Amino acid sequence: MAKARLSREELRKRRIKALVRTIVKYLVVIIVAIIPLIPIWSMVIWLIVQSFSEKVVLGIMPSGFTTSNWRFLWSPIRMGLKEYPNIWPITLNTLFLALGVTALEVLISSMAGYALSRMQFRGRTTLMEFIIALHAFPSVILLIALFILLNKMGLYGKGYMTLVGIIIIKAGLEIPMASWIIKGFFDAIPWDLEWAALVDGCSRWKAWRTVILPLVLPGIGAISIFAFLSGWSEFLLVFTYVKDEAYFTLPVLLYYMIGEFKFIDWGMLAAIGLFYTIPTLIFFSTSQKLLLRIYVGGIKR
Repeated sequence: MAKARLSREELRKRRIKALVRTIVKYLVVIIVAIIPLIPIWSMVIWLIVQSFSEKVVLGIMPSGFTTSNWRFLWSPIRMGLKEYPNIWPITLNTLFLALGVTALEVLISSMAGYALSRMQFRGRTTLMEFIIALHAFPSVILLIALFILLNKMGLYGKGYMTLVGIIIIKAGLEIPMASWIIKGFFDAIPWDLEWAALVDGCSRWKAWRTVILPLVLPGIGAISIFAFLSGWSEFLLVFTYVKDEAYFTLPVLLYYMIGEFKFIDWGMLAAIGLFYTIPTLIFFSTSQKLLLRIYVGGIKR
């Protein structure tokens, strides 16, 4: 009986220790996951509170409700002594840049990734190694050379044509890494599916377009999100090459508004910042289901 009691007591202690360990593990995971998000959520809360408040106390405490901070939606933007263009053409410029980069990058990288995955050619391994090596160099060192190229091509100071040049530059800088990413998705597709399509009479192009491409939609969704966010947030190239305010993008507009530091309207600046994040949230939410689709052996699971 004594041994039975000891074994029961020991078993109870072991259960308590296991429960404590489990609780500690979950607490550590929660702390590690939540603490890095605190600054991000603090900024989001500040944007929302500041954009709808007449005054903010202690950083996040609203005082008075107002929609005057959103007046940039229906009137020109005035900050201090400076008047900036209407927000809607600038938003269209930003959307044009982001969608242009996305379309060009997805089109070329999906074909390049397929070639790297399926085709054997001389220098294939060296090319893939060179792609990784290229990303060791910051793109800022190419600003002068890219300016000369844009000027020679007649794309500098030409309004939307300058934005087209920036789209080509931005996509060209990111296509190598996007091709490397999408190559992994092509590698996961069995050869049997492609061979079956070729045996049934499909050309290589038709097999890629109708059989292989639908199976890598999660990969295309991933590089589409990265490309869109990169184009939407592009600042340096637009700031360097676009001088006409009519062709500014939202990041450049925010920069110039912050530059008017003595006259800055924090409420309107927060509202514009919140407005700037809305398209990215919409794009991510609409493509999230695509990212969650997983294919194994050509079968959706």
